[in-house]
Amino acid sequence: MKFRHAVARLCRVTTIHRHLASFLLLATSLLWWGCGSSSKDPVDYVDPFNGTDFFGHTFPGATLPYGMVQLSPDHDVKGWTYAAGYTYADSSIMGFSHTHFSGVGMTTGGDILLMPIVGDKVQTSAGTKENPDAGYRSRYDKKDEVAKPGYYSVFLKDPKVKAELTATTRVGVHRYTFPKARKATILMDIGHEIGGNATSGDSFVKMVNDSTLEGYKDANGTMVYFVAKFSRPFEYYGTWDNDYITPESAEGYWPYKTEEKGLNIGYFVGYSTKKGDQVTVKVAISHVSVEGARKNLQAEVPHWDFDKVKNDARESWNEELKRVAVKTNDEAQKEIFYTALYRSLLSQYTGQDVDGQYMGMDHKIHKAQNYSFFTSFSCWDTYRSQHPLLALVAPQHVNDFVKSIGAKTQEFGWLPAQHFRNTYRPSMVGDHLIPVVVDAYFKGYRDWDIEALYAAMRRKALESPPANIPASAGRAGLTDYISLGYAPCDRTTESVPNTMELAYDDWCIARLAEALGKKDDAAMFYRRAQNYRNVYDASTQFMRPRRANGAWLEALGNNQQAIDSVGEHHYYRYFDPLLVGRRPNRHYTESNAWQYLWSVQHDASGLIKLLGGNQAFAERLDTFFNMDASITPPKYVGVVGTIGQYVHGNQPSHHVAYLYNYAAQPWKTQYWVREVLKRFYRTGPAGLCGNEDMGSLSSWYLMSSMGLYSVTPGSSQYVIASPLFDEVSFGVKEGKTFKIITHNNSDKNRYIQSATLNGKPFDRSWIDHSEIMAGGELVFEMGDQPNKTWATGKTSVPYSQSL
Repeated sequence: MKFRHAVARLCRVTTIHRHLASFLLLATSLLWWGCGSSSKDPVDYVDPFNGTDFFGHTFPGATLPYGMVQLSPDHDVKGWTYAAGYTYADSSIMGFSHTHFSGVGMTTGGDILLMPIVGDKVQTSAGTKENPDAGYRSRYDKKDEVAKPGYYSVFLKDPKVKAELTATTRVGVHRYTFPKARKATILMDIGHEIGGNATSGDSFVKMVNDSTLEGYKDANGTMVYFVAKFSRPFEYYGTWDNDYITPESAEGYWPYKTEEKGLNIGYFVGYSTKKGDQVTVKVAISHVSVEGARKNLQAEVPHWDFDKVKNDARESWNEELKRVAVKTNDEAQKEIFYTALYRSLLSQYTGQDVDGQYMGMDHKIHKAQNYSFFTSFSCWDTYRSQHPLLALVAPQHVNDFVKSIGAKTQEFGWLPAQHFRNTYRPSMVGDHLIPVVVDAYFKGYRDWDIEALYAAMRRKALESPPANIPASAGRAGLTDYISLGYAPCDRTTESVPNTMELAYDDWCIARLAEALGKKDDAAMFYRRAQNYRNVYDASTQFMRPRRANGAWLEALGNNQQAIDSVGEHHYYRYFDPLLVGRRPNRHYTESNAWQYLWSVQHDASGLIKLLGGNQAFAERLDTFFNMDASITPPKYVGVVGTIGQYVHGNQPSHHVAYLYNYAAQPWKTQYWVREVLKRFYRTGPAGLCGNEDMGSLSSWYLMSSMGLYSVTPGSSQYVIASPLFDEVSFGVKEGKTFKIITHNNSDKNRYIQSATLNGKPFDRSWIDHSEIMAGGELVFEMGDQPNKTWATGKTSVPYSQSL
């Protein structure tokens, strides 16, 4: 420290003491360290490799916040392991494609792949990881791979090419540095697709001039149009079709052919290169038209300056990330925090072109007027943490999310459920675009047509879809849910969460109906919000599968588990509280009875009463966290990140540690949330405990590390845990800032002793969104022992319907 101060003094007197010049020249590096360096920017803490190992299903490539393009390397396209195209353990690359999802359990994306190769042979298939030489795939070393927000690079060992990637919102930019080669080729594989293209339609590519390719890809019903411009005119070129190999053309490619149409087609262009020659390629995409892609390219990258795009991408990320500031001496925690914020901000994808046009769910072209249109809502995951987080730290986008939902509803003719790339497909249980909308409304975001969206919610909650809408777009088991008050297990797959999650969705509708003055609707939906009680079995104290005749599904006991069938419906014959099981037979969604017991976010007090009161409820929670983590076979890949039966790698458990607050034991919430933060969030590729699920794991970390969590989206309350940092601050309305400050904080000192809000005593385990938006300071005094009197009074407990 004394030496550092001495160096600083030297810096200050340099202009006076010229006789020190020779010494300063010798000590240049030390002087830079002492007086020329600056603190790291938030963007410098982000590790895009985080989550690329252990099935986090993240990707390390180049993208912008809310980008349409996610330009990233692909290792493989087959199997759940490669849902993002990349897994850190692999060591060979197929190429670089332009669309990826950050943590999903499905396999899709990977559109428009480019790959540089060197050598006389043009190979039109990728080959295998076991034998990269069988195709255009290349080996690489991890030491030669770099990923930063908005930038990725790798040295491809086989062609000896350095590949660099960067991006704007709608354009991916490649820069390839070649060795000396008689034949240096860039491949464009349009048949390449994560998950395979068995259900895709034909693609098309043509050469427009000696440096431009254009075309489209039908990717499982999602159209991806593209324009690719190359910085050098082609010296040779051609097409291929891997589905058309004849005795006359064993390779299946055609030199100097200008266009191709088919499923597994591609284009190659090439050059002779000197060592160090660079070729830059700009690839713009659109979901509307080739003309839209042209406009996107011209608007976003009219030049050939790769480094400008790279630097602009870095600055775009830094501007978004610095909206939230953290203070801590723990550099590793800063890395985890800003990486989680990075993941949270890239998981909602822009869908419209620069002129506002987008492809609607009716497969017609529409224009977003004065808002940004977003294509994908993985809402079973993201309603819980990501959307509530963005309501705090990215408020400029919240109205756009809801406007997008409104536009989809109008164009589809029905309120859709979870969907990706603006294409509806059957997906997860529940109807969770509803809490996304209702949560935004009660947090003050109302620049959209609430009456139209309310009418769509109400219709879907009461009716089956019309004939022109797929039946799967309706609420599963709706007729029984209305007439019986629950979905029966002998008629509905995942019947228990189907009942529980629809009850929560109905509570959201009731809240909105009440706010809009629709008293009769509010009363009806509040009654339906209590339907969770109809699957509660007091004899076992579980939410339990129930038949249409009202009988509980028989307990497993000493029986051998079997599968029953009613027509095309199949289900496990016996109730086993530790069984997760497999679709289509299971009774719970990716969870078991222990894990779904707590999914009554809107009425925790009602659940507490069912389980025997505060003490009995807390003891049941204690058992949940301390019991054996095993489940009944068959094993399930989503049971990861376990503490007892708590499963942090899957969303139904995410709110459970916060429920102690409702039972007047908030110190246990403080303990267990800190345990989850410590155990399941790390630096490095293996830093996530499970599937990122479009930012939901990262958003949980962001909110929980702040000490806040939205247990019940649709209310405006955040439930309080134990803030991880010395200080977190973010801007709110009208230029104000909200700060969460802790004193005497450490891993050991995780218990809240007392708190103040803007200098006044604060003795409750929740805070309202309006209080945060007003700005100010929430200050916690921390200690190593629980304060069992703080926030335990009746008025200290967060909202429940039954209170």
